[in-house]
Amino acid sequence: MSKENEVLLNEDIRAREVRCVGDDGTVYGVVSRDEALSIAVKQGLDLVLVAPDAKPPVCKIMDYGKFRYQQEKKQKEAKKKQKVIDIKEIKLSIKIAQNDINYKVKHAVEFLKDGKHVKFRVFLKGREMAAPEAGAVMLEKVWEMVKDFADRDKEPLIEGRYVNMLVTPKKG
Repeated sequence: MSKENEVLLNEDIRAREVRCVGDDGTVYGVVSRDEALSIAVKQGLDLVLVAPDAKPPVCKIMDYGKFRYQQEKKQKEAKKKQKVIDIKEIKLSIKIAQNDINYKVKHAVEFLKDGKHVKFRVFLKGREMAAPEAGAVMLEKVWEMVKDFADRDKEPLIEGRYVNMLVTPKKG
């Protein structure tokens, strides 16, 4: 377990007085740490510090091994349910030929059909930086070719030397 997730148990708790709560919801109130520890030992459970910043700190009497197992199980379930978004990037330039645009758009459509997001980037070189609108015009031309397969997530946006546009697969 990492240090930030480390929980203080039993004798490791340094507070003199703690607010003690039982595993079944029983409230023991503010008691000394030793008294709370003896209650936990009588029940065959652990004394776990759950709110160290409270005044007085809050401890719960529980089976710590079972609690940790359930936390790890919840984390694994959450990880299973999360969806990883894959973003593919396609680079263009202002002076690109039409057949090259068609080829790159064909790849973008394949990515979109696979459910991937596609980021189109127009790189501006030298004097092209003086008129970045040309990059936005290029992306509008590309958008016309992919709009049947995609939804536009971001309008063409000038970011430094790049003009970017993000498209996502069409829903349904």
